[in-house]
Amino acid sequence: MIPSLFIAHGSPMVAIEQSEYAQYLEELGRTFPRPAAIVLFSAHWESRIQMVSEIDSYSMIYDFGGFPDELYRVKYPAKGDKELSREVQRLLSDSGIENRAELSRGLDHGSWTILNRIYPDADIPLIAMSVNPELTPEEQYRIGESLAPLREKDVLIIGSGVTVHNFGLFGVQDKAAVKALALGFEQWLGDRMAEWDLDSLFRYEELAPYAKVAVPQQAKEHFVPIFYAMGAADRERTSKRLHLSLMMDAFTNSVYQYG
Repeated sequence: MIPSLFIAHGSPMVAIEQSEYAQYLEELGRTFPRPAAIVLFSAHWESRIQMVSEIDSYSMIYDFGGFPDELYRVKYPAKGDKELSREVQRLLSDSGIENRAELSRGLDHGSWTILNRIYPDADIPLIAMSVNPELTPEEQYRIGESLAPLREKDVLIIGSGVTVHNFGLFGVQDKAAVKALALGFEQWLGDRMAEWDLDSLFRYEELAPYAKVAVPQQAKEHFVPIFYAMGAADRERTSKRLHLSLMMDAFTNSVYQYG
């Protein structure tokens, strides 16, 4: 059974520039078991109802501004799998989770930036999924849990976001304090996940150090993919951090494996 993953998508530049994190993602693609298909929850697709892409071929969404022209020329010609999409929809419905097929939306940079590094040939069928930051962590976890049977078919379930995501941190002069904040929050998170301490994780806003700064209200959509990915591994309840680095000493580039 293939594990599920949380993968930070970081800056869109991860798709084209050479960095420690980009090199790690390339290595992950070479060493991680090759999946039969991918189901990816992206922080850059928000909806109140769970949306499931049901599409043959994806277009590109360049949902950012002010980056080099080269980034807007990146193509990731991923294919969908309508049969798998309908299975995803059925599993969600069987668990009482309202959902709807999305028939035309392209791939946002929460998806293609990391996949361009991990699976550059774009030859693995992909189902894109929305997230809803207004749900409780328990509800987000349950959505991931409903899709756990897919892992028995070697379908890789990915939550794509950023655990520490606050643009206000870039303006703080005390870079050492910002770095300590980011790593302190990430350490708490990794420890609680290793213990599969759902009670604490679901209450991260009140229990985790620096939580309100690390995960501000306006950026919760980047944190919550953690719960979708964890839920998919509820049967095993094992977690380990595969990678941790910092972007500009403020944002965390983290990768976690579940199951």
